Amino acid sequence: MLPSPRTVVRREAGIFALERALQRRGFRAVAGADEAGRGACAGPLVVAAVILPPGRRGEVPGLADSKLLTPAARERVYEEVVARAVSYAVVVIPATEVDREGLQVCNLAGMRRALAALATPADYVLTDGFPVAGLGVPGLAVWKGDRVAACIAAASVVAKVTRDRIMVELDQKYPGYGFAEHKGYSTDDHVAALAERGPCPEHRFSYVNVATAAAALASRASGTAAAAPRRSGSRTGVTRSDRAPAMELGPGDGGEDAVVRSAGRRRRSTVSVASQAREGRTG
Repeated sequence: MLPSPRTVVRREAGIFALERALQRRGFRAVAGADEAGRGACAGPLVVAAVILPPGRRGEVPGLADSKLLTPAARERVYEEVVARAVSYAVVVIPATEVDREGLQVCNLAGMRRALAALATPADYVLTDGFPVAGLGVPGLAVWKGDRVAACIAAASVVAKVTRDRIMVELDQKYPGYGFAEHKGYSTDDHVAALAERGPCPEHRFSYVNVATAAAALASRASGTAAAAPRRSGSRTGVTRSDRAPAMELGPGDGGEDAVVRSAGRRRRSTVSVASQAREGRTG
């Protein structure tokens, strides 16, 4: 028997070419998954999954990597994506859970949960940058996927807009940090506010800069010198402290604080996600 012809997709073919090629090979529902807030030191990690419809309806005007769009353009594209999507889902993982479980564990678990929450099951999954095992369907990790695959770009927009709106709300709850402007990332203004005020409950205390600010605030209050936090050697700048013990999760574990927002073309719902026993369930 002759082998199946190899599918070649060239980058210059455009952001919709990869999904169209997969659909021609029989994968009707191609889902993209991406996250927002991975590099922030405050606020939640937000993961989204999106399935766009085939044909012209799936060609969302102005769709691109969320980081390349202005805030106003992201809002316009977001409304188009949620209106056109066959299905989309969003997982919001709070800072306390990122501290407890670790950033990468939360990221992978969030992608699994977002994909599992899609009202229409995916036939094929495209993820941005790194693979996600245990999905039960074929998948591909795409380098700079939010600039190459439309469904990943759509997921990046949904995740980014959702998180930005949350950070604006947190700015009202915790004024003085500038969350509405920098969205929890370590800008000069944010670093200065951390040094002056110390962290709030929405900061990620497992991050070195936040732990340092907390220790400095405690030392000012007690009049003693602050001990420098131990660095773990992680590229994310995470330090393992008594506040955030290192933990290992199974493929399906998430956490009691995670929230999934799932929407299909005709059905939209909000579902709380409970903790799973460590039995390898995918939730």
